[in-house]
Amino acid sequence: MSNLIDRRTLIQATGASVFAGSVKVAQAAPTTRQSGGATDDLIVRKIPKGEDVLPAIGLGTFITFDLVPGARRDHLLEVTRRFWAAGGRVIDTSPLYGMAEVNIGQFATALGINDKMFVSNKVWATGEYLADDRQAEDSLRLSRERLWRDKIDLMLCHSLVNVDIIVPLMHAWKKEGRIRFLGVTHYELPYFEALAQWVEKGNLDVVQVHYSIATRQAEERIIPAAADRGTAVAVNMPLEKARLHKLVEGRPLPDFAKEFGAETWSAFFLKWVISNPAVTVALPATTNPDHLTENVAAMRGRLPDAAMRKRMVSYMETIPGFATLGNTPWYPGKNYLGVIAQGQAAIRSRG
Repeated sequence: MSNLIDRRTLIQATGASVFAGSVKVAQAAPTTRQSGGATDDLIVRKIPKGEDVLPAIGLGTFITFDLVPGARRDHLLEVTRRFWAAGGRVIDTSPLYGMAEVNIGQFATALGINDKMFVSNKVWATGEYLADDRQAEDSLRLSRERLWRDKIDLMLCHSLVNVDIIVPLMHAWKKEGRIRFLGVTHYELPYFEALAQWVEKGNLDVVQVHYSIATRQAEERIIPAAADRGTAVAVNMPLEKARLHKLVEGRPLPDFAKEFGAETWSAFFLKWVISNPAVTVALPATTNPDHLTENVAAMRGRLPDAAMRKRMVSYMETIPGFATLGNTPWYPGKNYLGVIAQGQAAIRSRG
């Protein structure tokens, strides 16, 4: 699993940098010839500390891929199929995401893409005592079993939990060949300083951070530090967990969106994120196959330049509620009924 170029349908980017714009997926790789135009130009980015070149839109799975056992999941299989057919390759998950790992592993195996997709996973473990690595080792073992993977492409310390122990442990896993890349994550603004400090140490391959047209604080320190130290940037919550779409519900796109090829609000918001040249991949999540199609369309065609990005922000600032979007609940109007929701309901009932 060490050679992404041979097995994952992406391209060898000799001399390419994280500032790459739009390049062609290699025509020689047999799995590039997917339905849905996977041989068209894709916006891709190179992991600075490796040779891997990734399409700029990935697939998140928090809440969306969590279902109770026995529930219908045809729609999620179709989301995965369309994602792959459109040229998407990076799928992000975690043991904390309920049944997401199991579903991704089964869907990828059924579609014949398990050994080709780029899996981003996480570890959230403390151990029974300081420096006890047994829970983390168990987490890695279970993730490999659920995902049906011999090796995890990217392993991240989830939300900086036990980070002083987990990052050195992940370096050991990388040396042992059990993972290929490592990094840290967070999504809450109060932890951005700590996240930046870890990036500035320079021994991470990837940082995953909350970044969107509404939440731009990562631009202040984290993203510049990542660019300076050759750390890839993966973006969680690029659509603010459906809150951006709720904010613009019923509104037409501004006319200037045509200038960079955005035909939907999804493309508008996602193109803003990936037009930051230091961003490697954005990870929107959805349960709706049609919404998936809108999301992946953002990684084709033109991107807004710096002046246009400012114009996009200025436009959003005219919409009531934009400035306070971060104070509103996640997933407005949506109801996800997975094992996470079951557990949360059970805890509330005991209160």
